This record gives sequence, C-alpha cells and structure tokens, in this order.
Amino acid sequence: MYNANKPDASELPSTGKLLKSTGIAAVIATVLLVTVVLPAEYGVDPTRIGSVLGLTEMGRIKMQLTAEAEAEEAGLAVAASAPAVVTTTAPATPAGTASTPASQRTDETIITLAPDQGAEIKLVMEQGARVEFTWTSSGGAVNFDTHADRPGTPYHGYGKGSEQRVEGELVAAFTGSHGWFWRNRTGEPVTITLQTTGAYSEVKRVV
Repeated sequence: MYNANKPDASELPSTGKLLKSTGIAAVIATVLLVTVVLPAEYGVDPTRIGSVLGLTEMGRIKMQLTAEAEAEEAGLAVAASAPAVVTTTAPATPAGTASTPASQRTDETIITLAPDQGAEIKLVMEQGARVEFTWTSSGGAVNFDTHADRPGTPYHGYGKGSEQRVEGELVAAFTGSHGWFWRNRTGEPVTITLQTTGAYSEVKRVV
C-alpha cells in the first residue's frame, strides 16, 4: 500500500549540520541587512559600504521625502519665513476673492529657502488644464514633491525626488490646487525660480 521510500536515518542531516546551516543563513541575512537594506531603505550605514555603493544617499532621500510628505499631509509643514517674490504677466487673484476663469498666462515665482526650510507654490487649475513648467535651484539639488489637493482630496501625487532642475508639463487630474513643495537640504541658502505657462487662474504661496 505504501510505495514511498523512507530515507534511512543515516541519510538525514544531523542536528549539528542543521544548526550550522541555520547559523550561516542568519549571518548572510544579517550582512545583507547591514550592508544593503539599512543604507538603501533608511539611510543607516554602519559599515560605510552603502556609501561606496551609492545606497546610503538613496535611503536618506527616501526617509526625507517620506517625512516631508507625512508632515504636509498632516498640515505640520513649517511655514517659510522668506516671502515669495512673484512676477506675473497677468494679475493674480486677490486673497479672499473668487478665482477668475483660467486663461493662458505666464508667471515667474522666485523663492529663497534657508537650510532645512520648505515652501509650497500652487496653481489653481481646472480639470484637464495644462501647464508647461520649469524650476531650477541655484545651490544644488533640493527635495521636491509635485502634487495636488482639493476639498475631500488632501493629497494627489504626481511625482517626487531630489533634483536641481525639472521641466515638463503638469496636467490637472481634477479641479483644484496643483503645484510643488520644496525642501532645502543642501546646508546653504538656495533660490528656486519657477516659470509657468498655461491655463490657471491663480498662483498662491501655501507654505
């Protein structure tokens, strides 16, 4: 009835061999955790191998962006002390008044950020509206988060990262506020220049 061949006791690995294999696996897992996982995911690099492989900086950027996204969603982003300088070719909507229907316009927004300071600029756009944009940082790469919000939708992400210059087209996923949040982690003051051209009715400094 039973055709399965049971292994002989002598063919089974001994307890010592099993413990040895388990120990080797544990050591390998620990080495990978310390040299790869911690630097790449959390920016922690006790062995400095992650820095050599370029993993530590990637992990630090991930942690910074995660913390900033959580702070922004919770409304905890620190208000920037430096005022934004906005030069427009069409009048911006005064505070406290309704936005006018969007038309093609061009604006340049200049913001100076101290070390660790954050700032956010939003454009009021209708669903499907398009804006060509370019922003540059004068002092090296800064962390950025391109996103949108509206009543009932506190956060809709378009993309994030760490760059010195980004250009492209922003297409509004819905009617609301769409734009950029920057954080200066360079250790020195930087100036961000944002140029926008497209269909939006207002440029506003949020943070």
